[in-house]
Amino acid sequence: MQAFVAEDGCPAWFAEIELDRSDSDRAFLWGVIGDGPAGPDSWLIPTEVADASNTAQFRILKPGQPGARYHFNINRRFGANKIYPAGATTAAIRFTVSAPRAQAVDLVVGEAVSGYIANDGTGITHVFAMTPGNNGWQTDDRDPAFASFADWDRRLYMFRIRRDDGTVRYRTDIFARGQIGGGDKDPEAAPDPNNPPWDGTRQDLDGTKSCSIVIDPERVTAVLNEGVFPETLWLSDAEFWADEHSPLRPVPQQLRDLVIYELHVEGLGFGRPTPGTFADAIAMLDDLCTLGINAIELLPTAEAQGWSWGYGTSHHFATEYAGGGRDELKHFVRACHRRGIAVLMDVVYNHWVADAERCEWQYDSASPETNRYYWYEGPENRWPRPDDGYVDNGSTGFAPNYRDELVRRLFASSALVFLTEFHIDGFRVDLTQAFHRDNVLHGNGASCPDANRFGTKMLREWVRTLRLAKPSVMLVAEDHSGWPAMLEAQDTGGIGFDAIWWAEWYHNLIGDSQNSPDNARLLYVAGFGDDRPLAMSKLGQVLMQSRTRVIYHESHDQAGNASYTENGKEIFSARTIQVAVNGQLDGNQRWAEARCRVVAGLTLLAPGTPMFFMGEEVGAREPYRYNDWMRHREDFATLGATTGAALRRFYRDAIWLRRSRATLRGVDVAIVHAHDTNRVLAFQRWHGDAHMLVVASLANQAFEQGYRFSSLSLPDGAWREVLNSDATIYGGQGGRNAGAIICSGGTIDLRIPAVGIVVLEYLGPA
Repeated sequence: MQAFVAEDGCPAWFAEIELDRSDSDRAFLWGVIGDGPAGPDSWLIPTEVADASNTAQFRILKPGQPGARYHFNINRRFGANKIYPAGATTAAIRFTVSAPRAQAVDLVVGEAVSGYIANDGTGITHVFAMTPGNNGWQTDDRDPAFASFADWDRRLYMFRIRRDDGTVRYRTDIFARGQIGGGDKDPEAAPDPNNPPWDGTRQDLDGTKSCSIVIDPERVTAVLNEGVFPETLWLSDAEFWADEHSPLRPVPQQLRDLVIYELHVEGLGFGRPTPGTFADAIAMLDDLCTLGINAIELLPTAEAQGWSWGYGTSHHFATEYAGGGRDELKHFVRACHRRGIAVLMDVVYNHWVADAERCEWQYDSASPETNRYYWYEGPENRWPRPDDGYVDNGSTGFAPNYRDELVRRLFASSALVFLTEFHIDGFRVDLTQAFHRDNVLHGNGASCPDANRFGTKMLREWVRTLRLAKPSVMLVAEDHSGWPAMLEAQDTGGIGFDAIWWAEWYHNLIGDSQNSPDNARLLYVAGFGDDRPLAMSKLGQVLMQSRTRVIYHESHDQAGNASYTENGKEIFSARTIQVAVNGQLDGNQRWAEARCRVVAGLTLLAPGTPMFFMGEEVGAREPYRYNDWMRHREDFATLGATTGAALRRFYRDAIWLRRSRATLRGVDVAIVHAHDTNRVLAFQRWHGDAHMLVVASLANQAFEQGYRFSSLSLPDGAWREVLNSDATIYGGQGGRNAGAIICSGGTIDLRIPAVGIVVLEYLGPA
């Protein structure tokens, strides 16, 4: 194939073939094999055919039709993009929108103060008619108004669409690189007596309802926040990323090497009435480096409704403006990489934003059967109510229309943009069983097998696309189905994720958001303060399954948001330090922190990839719920320097111990002792000839005279204590094992503190 530069300025290749006239009625299958990041002779078409049961990846060419094309990334096929007319040295602009059901489409331009175009057209400054083309409705390339991309950069726009029933709606650009709204107000919403009305500015406007922004992807703001719009100080993309990495602090490339800090950027900014920003997140990076964190998992940063956790995503190519927008995200990633911190991004494809008016909902059609972005089982007259034909999948709202290739490729291309343009190192995909297992019809709850099959197809295509661009990308699935294919390679029929984001560890180790009576629920039960037996052996069984899992003792889901019913009462989850003493922190801080050290140590020293939620390391105690987190933000820096200092020091030492020992980063593990009545669990880690022993106790009394157990896997010889959570520097009572501890015949005897965790390292034969 011959290389050339496409009209959008991107590299491209083409080939010409000659066919016999006798083949004019035939259809030919084609694809591309090439050398790239995934290696030589890679198949470069990640998209599968439009058949629920067929995984083949080819395109179709029919003689006599325009040349067949495949765009690896459709980000520059739709939206506001640069084009380079023949002979031009500077970029023009073309707006393209997919609205196949529309009767007419106009590009409408908005103004920057409000950032809003009302449903009656108020706020429009210019109107340009669009015409239908091969890719969708487009602006006229011959119009001199579009001759210079630079003239449009940072301008605001929407699409005015006359839908198939003649009604007119104002729609944002689904492929927009930015939405201007930085607040939480919908100007068209009914008055709320508990919330002041929209103040008429873009800063107070919900980004899902605001105008889209024209953005030049080849340049980045020179400073983190210039404080003006549009900005005036710029760097080229190459200039911005030139000093991204430090040879002294390499960014980890494998999940097993990570210690992950789950971070909600908007949840920072303690003491302010507005959400936190990436500037706040950057300000805490040095402290996280000292703690030993080498990976940050961001709650979703794509444009989402209001001030939220971000799981109601509306625009998958845009970055939430309330948190600082796309340029601040790039500054954040660069700041992380300079410090050797990998950045993982949480992405949500199992549902759209709850209120998708102005974005996905009935974009160009008023009929449920042709509501393009949502799965619908028609015809509409089959159902008693129009909504009955939509599909539920266990998440919030109706399922996306995975059978539409545009929808599947929208998700894959958005991740590809964050991978390549933003240098994101990996992704956590929200609730993946919603794609492959849980799709049911809204009207009667019956399974929708085709939705499950197309959802599975979407997952395969998504993984395949990212692996072609960057084989080392780290991919984690939040999956609660136990389906082994999620972690199996695609060449053996699997999906190809690296790890599962695993709630089972939490439910057994902590357990205050109960989902099964069979769970160990260790901390929840210990928090009652009595001496009843604990299911330590059950946790040992779970620990043995954690090798290919991201495990956590707290996440955003369980930090106050989850609930269950017990004995007719609804019980809500809480921050870990609250669970540790059954919510009775007053007078029980010492016990709370001691139990927190045990569960943190178990997570950090198990073979799974450890993660914990922001603030856990300094004893954050406020519930972190999806609907009122703004009122429960805490000052982590002050906590870490005062009441949470000792707990933070334990986290630091446990994290650095894990990072400094190959034995603790590997996958080899064996349970060497579990005693439910004594509330003790011990497991061995090894790598080659190096061995470590982790002994955890949730007993309320210390084993002062020693605790003896045996295992044939323990090597005889001398061991030494390298971590004891009961040390006074951690707020403990000072218990320790001094000198060498001798293991003989697989039997070892050591002192275990009350509610403590002890780590021993093998020194060799005595």
